[in-house]
Amino acid sequence: MELSTEHRQVADMARRFADDLIRPEAERLDREETFAGDIYRAMGENGLFGITVPESLGGAGLDCLAYSIVMEELSRGYASIADQCGLVELVTTLLVQHGSPAQQDRWIAPLVRAEKRAAYCITEAGAGSDVSGIKTTAVKQGSGWRLNGAKLWIHNAPVADVAFVLARTDPAAGKRGMSIFVVDCSLAGVSRGPKEHKLGQRSSQVGELNFENVELGADALLGTEGRGFHMMMSVLEKGRVGIASLAVGILQAALDASVEQAKIRKQFGQAIAEFQAIQFMLADMAKDTEAARLLVRSAAGKIDAKTDATAAASMAKCFAGDAAVLHTGHAIQIFGGSGYIRGYEVERLYRDAKITQIYEGTNQIQRMIIARELLSKGVPA
Repeated sequence: MELSTEHRQVADMARRFADDLIRPEAERLDREETFAGDIYRAMGENGLFGITVPESLGGAGLDCLAYSIVMEELSRGYASIADQCGLVELVTTLLVQHGSPAQQDRWIAPLVRAEKRAAYCITEAGAGSDVSGIKTTAVKQGSGWRLNGAKLWIHNAPVADVAFVLARTDPAAGKRGMSIFVVDCSLAGVSRGPKEHKLGQRSSQVGELNFENVELGADALLGTEGRGFHMMMSVLEKGRVGIASLAVGILQAALDASVEQAKIRKQFGQAIAEFQAIQFMLADMAKDTEAARLLVRSAAGKIDAKTDATAAASMAKCFAGDAAVLHTGHAIQIFGGSGYIRGYEVERLYRDAKITQIYEGTNQIQRMIIARELLSKGVPA
């Protein structure tokens, strides 16, 4: 797919940012498991948050294709950093589409400028892929609400200033009885569990957020009461494009490192790049990276055209995530024993890739969505 001049400029800017600020810090951030505060602030200063937020609300005013490009380039530097871009994109999309003017004024600009950090709170101990299983509740209290519950494995939970929380407001109504609340994390009754220690993307902070009799004003409700499930689901196509783009960035980083290593590393008196087995491994890595990128950009194009992107987004996320796990493993094989040692980029890429098969809907869920769309609507054009 040929990119426009504007999209090439976006790619160049994000690539320079990744090369100059992210890549030099990736190994340290992974080793120390620390939140990249300086890089986070620099992303805000350089317009790398709120890519599709209208300029009138403080965003870049670009399209989903631009967002996917930014996610790929940032992830080529370090996937944990790209995760932050994706998180801000999801919550600001909710605010743009459903927020009141007061909510937009209060939260969008600080999030886009990296003055505030957000958490996107769906998952619970008994509700991962099955969102309908959530137990967090918000009960009307006077003109406001009282929030109780616990959210698990939430990105940014240890560092968040604001949480977008899916809760039951009518337990008898199933999916139609859920609502979203914008919760200031400094409120009484909001507490955080310990930071989780993860296999990969270790700089991205994950933990619990607990809500015990948190009193919320009427203005905390985002959008329409009872439409929270549908609102959360409405942004998942963009979310899946974002994670697919992140996986493509991991793939590209693995391919770059593997090609360089194959030229340098020698066995039996010659560079391993001269062995057909290695050439085939590199060829498969290159073709799947390009295929994943084209699937991502096709899905982003459908979102931008406001056509049905359900199957396309699931295909992109599923294929890119599976390819990232497969080929980062091949990258370690190309590096040999050194690729298995902590501190080498390909070892980190292998660990970072695995979560792309799990979050924003497992790849098993993506296959179910693709099959459902295929059987109900036929083969996509």
